[in-house]
This record gives sequence, structure tokens and C-alpha cells, in this order.
Amino acid sequence: MITGKKVAILVAEGFEQVEMTKPREALDHAGAEIAIVSPAKDEVQGWHHFDKGDRFAVDVPLEEANADEFDALLLPGGVANPDQLRAMPKAVQFVKRFVDSGKPIGVICHGPWTLIEAGAVKGRTMTSWPSLKTDLTNAGAKWVDQEVVTDRGIVSSRRPDDIPAFSRKLIEEIGEGAHKRAGAAGQPSQRATLMSRSGKNRALR
Repeated sequence: MITGKKVAILVAEGFEQVEMTKPREALDHAGAEIAIVSPAKDEVQGWHHFDKGDRFAVDVPLEEANADEFDALLLPGGVANPDQLRAMPKAVQFVKRFVDSGKPIGVICHGPWTLIEAGAVKGRTMTSWPSLKTDLTNAGAKWVDQEVVTDRGIVSSRRPDDIPAFSRKLIEEIGEGAHKRAGAAGQPSQRATLMSRSGKNRALR
């Protein structure tokens, strides 16, 4: 359980709704305190692929958000969402603070675009929506096609079908707490954990 742990969910307009709501439900069930952080005012719009979804209240405006007040970060996907965030210096700085402090980060689908902009993927093993393979590889990551991958506190998955495994692993990482600063981006990856469709963990050295 992660009772009392504070998790920020960073989203802009156009995020893939299920990639926010389902992990949020799992985090809430595990006892976390969750806040939606967004550059949007008052409410932010979710999407169901190409169709508009629901609107969600913004708990903390991005301009007022302080990463030091949170224990972990969730970055949902959707194409428009991370594409906007990576162009916002405040959003990139917010994400980078989590990376630099070694706090757990969960990222799914197109979400790694923001991590790339924050300089967070070099030397890490990660997965994502397949179209980001080249982007991640060019940024120095090792891309793999796996249900969920964990490398020094960053938990990544490919698509909504992976959310159950993604949520379980993110909760586990949050329970473990921050990783040492030595494991930050740019350092060689010593150990990454992959999970296959069978649900079995496989360690890479």
C-alpha cells in the first residue's frame, strides 16, 4: 500500500482518458493522494482516441505546481497532450524535477515525448506506443516491445491494454520510494525489469 503518498498527474488538453482514469483508480485504491496538474484552467478535457471524453477538475494549476510536494508523477498519453506539454518550459521543468530527484514516474503510450524533452530517457530501457520507438532511440533510450518496463524508477507501458500491469508496477515503485540520484538519466542502465504478456518479470543487466 502507498497510503499518504502524493501523486501528481500531469495532463494537458487531449490526454487519453483511460490512461489517466484507470491508473488513478488503482492509485486511489492503494491509498495514494492524487492531484491533477494541468496548464488548463479549472478543467481539462480528456479524449477517447479521436472523440472527446469527459472534463476533469484541475487540482493544481501548472504555474503553481511544486514537484517537491509530490512523491511520484503519472504521465498519461494521447497525442495532443504530451505534444503540448513538451513545448511548455514549466511542464518540462516540473517533470525534470522528478527525474533529478529520482522519484517514481509512470509514463504510457505517447507520454515519453515529455520525458524526452526533459532529457530523461538517455541510457534507459523503455517502451511506448510503437510510433515513438524512433524518437526514444534517437534520444538515447533502448526501446523494447513489452507490456511494462521499469528502469531506475521510470515505469513505462505501450497502450491501454497494458494498464493493469502498468498500475501494479507503478504502485510497487512508489512504495519503494525515490531512487538514488546516481541512477538519473545519462548514466548507464544497470538493471531494467521487463514484464512479458505472461506476466513474468525478466531482468536485463
